[in-house]
Amino acid sequence: MANQTKRQSQAKWLRIFRKIHRATGAALFIFFFIISITGLLLGWKKHSDGVILSKSYEGTSTVLKHWLPIDSLHTLANTYLLQTVSEELSTEIDRIDIRKEKGMVKFVYVNHLWGLQLDGATGKLLHVERRYSDLIEQIHDGSILDDYIGTSNKQIKVIYTTIMGLALLLFTITGFWLWYGPKRMRKN
Repeated sequence: MANQTKRQSQAKWLRIFRKIHRATGAALFIFFFIISITGLLLGWKKHSDGVILSKSYEGTSTVLKHWLPIDSLHTLANTYLLQTVSEELSTEIDRIDIRKEKGMVKFVYVNHLWGLQLDGATGKLLHVERRYSDLIEQIHDGSILDDYIGTSNKQIKVIYTTIMGLALLLFTITGFWLWYGPKRMRKN
């Protein structure tokens, strides 16, 4: 009798976990689909032959004392951006990546997906790029909605990643139990 009650209790928990697993999966299907596709693309970005992530071009000198000052490079980058892409773009910098070993400096902007690579020593424009990897990353982590709506502190990204992280944890626990539970019941 005790075994029968224990088995009924285990079966009840299995049904509950199956319902939670199914409901969560159905409710968050599209988000898991987006995360999986963008995650795959981000994993392959360095192996995309410049489609997702542009290659890093090489400048003329890797010796920093031969380089132009950063403020001069910044001014040149902004000039190139406005001349080669559009005069309407913002020149607000998100980050400056110094690639000493390549003799190159990358300028990445805040309000659009354009980036520039300049020779650190001469200031010559090496490459203008659309930063598709940044777009894919913004879709992947939900921050694209923060940028679109203009939230002050990336609240949508935090909520989105929290929900998706907890959902993945819940999927892992319920999925494990859906695999292990029947084995345990057969064993008993």
